[in-house]
Amino acid sequence: MTTTRRTLLRATAGLAIASPALVRAQPAWPTKPITIVVNFPAGGLTDGIARAFGQHVQQTTGQQVIVDNKPGASGNIGTQVASRAAPDGQTLLMIAKTFVTNGSLFKNVPYDPVKSFAPVIKLATGSIVLAVHTSVPADSVSAFIQYVKARPGEVNYGSPGFATPHHLAMELFKHATQTSLVHIPYKGTSGVMSDLVGNHVSAMFVPTHVALPLAADKQIRILGVASAERVAAAPDVPTLAEQGVTGFEVDIWFGLLAPAGTPADVVARYNEVINEFLRSPAVTGALAKQGLITAGGPPAVLGELIASDMAKWQKVIQQAGITAE
Repeated sequence: MTTTRRTLLRATAGLAIASPALVRAQPAWPTKPITIVVNFPAGGLTDGIARAFGQHVQQTTGQQVIVDNKPGASGNIGTQVASRAAPDGQTLLMIAKTFVTNGSLFKNVPYDPVKSFAPVIKLATGSIVLAVHTSVPADSVSAFIQYVKARPGEVNYGSPGFATPHHLAMELFKHATQTSLVHIPYKGTSGVMSDLVGNHVSAMFVPTHVALPLAADKQIRILGVASAERVAAAPDVPTLAEQGVTGFEVDIWFGLLAPAGTPADVVARYNEVINEFLRSPAVTGALAKQGLITAGGPPAVLGELIASDMAKWQKVIQQAGITAE
């Protein structure tokens, strides 16, 4: 993960200097250092993305940008800190997809996912695939469903942890296909991937860029893509929807928020600067190596995504009876 951060920073270094349009005269703000709160540990993908666009914002605005990692409580600690910051444009919050699930997992969340924040921009999206160990006698999603239905409660699946997108994706899959699999949560990605390759778990939803080299080495088998459309990195792999699993669409995304009440012109300026950042070929290429596609667009794109995903995953969590407390 440290390599991830270094790759992103190298690829985007000097981007603002190379883009004269971004260093034109701007309003007199910000007048103090800008803090980007990241509710994940340093060195991970979320942290790497935050540092890369933070470097660009610093070059563009002339103000120091500080990435403040505040992990813990499934991201609630850092999110609470950002929600209580002054809405003056000096504080931003980097979020991942898990932001929309915490309100359904915890009885008491110290912020309102919608009312406490103003959307700034959707940064990137990544795809995941349904993969199985090669010993599983299934080369399609339909064959896997038949295999599992013939062994109710016997086939297990892994995830990097409780209530991670990988876990919730399989719970949605179970509901959509009326199958029964046993969840084995791990503490992180490396352990569960080792056990998928080692046949200690039979199946898992895996980020596409992680799964592809393992599939090429015939250590795992990819059955389908969880996103709405096929992905460029694996054009021959059909989606789950193409294989008859309706009502199923899962991806991984990252976004940026500001505290509620942050002036609209401040949000608009951040949105403009980071949209320019995301359009850079260097950024597009660096994120593609991590299995991500740059997003961008107006703040409303992220706002609508948060609202729709909150409703979607609240239903999944309730149906599966998942709780973090």
